[in-house]
Amino acid sequence: MALCLLFAGSAWADTMQGVVIVVIDGDTVLFKPDHYHPSSRAFLKVRLVDIDAPESNQPHGEAATRALKDMALKQRATLEIVATDHYGRKLGRLDVGGVAVNTELVRRGHAWSGSRDTVDPLRSLQDEARRTRRGLWAEAAPRPPWVWRREQAAR
Repeated sequence: MALCLLFAGSAWADTMQGVVIVVIDGDTVLFKPDHYHPSSRAFLKVRLVDIDAPESNQPHGEAATRALKDMALKQRATLEIVATDHYGRKLGRLDVGGVAVNTELVRRGHAWSGSRDTVDPLRSLQDEARRTRRGLWAEAAPRPPWVWRREQAAR
C-alpha cells in the first residue's frame, strides 16, 4: 500500500523550469515558470517541501531567508511540484544549477528536516549540521518553527 502511494505521489509531480522572482522567507518563494497557461497565474507561491525554516521574526529567520536568497533569488531553477497545501501554495522541491535547494538549506543548518525518520537523508544532514553547530545549530537551544508558531498563536 505504501509503495503504491509513493509511486502515485511521484506520478502527480509536475516539473517546470523558470526563475525565482521573490524569496518570502527561509522556505517560501515566488516562482515564475517559463511557460504557463493564460488562465493560470504568471507566478506560483511555493513552500519548499520536506523542510521547515525559522520564521522571519524568529531567531535565525533572517539568516535563513538570506541563505535562500543567496542560493535562488533571480536564478534559473527547476521546480518539482508535489502537492498543494490548504493555503493554496504549491509544495515543491527547488533545484538551482544542480543544487537541491531544500536539501542544501538543511545541510547548511538553515532549516529543520520535516522528517522524524532517523534514516531519512535530510534527517542525517540535519544531525550533521547540529553536530558541527552550523547555522541555527550554533545557538544553544534553537526553537523549531512549529513550536515557535504554536507559542505565538497562544499569545
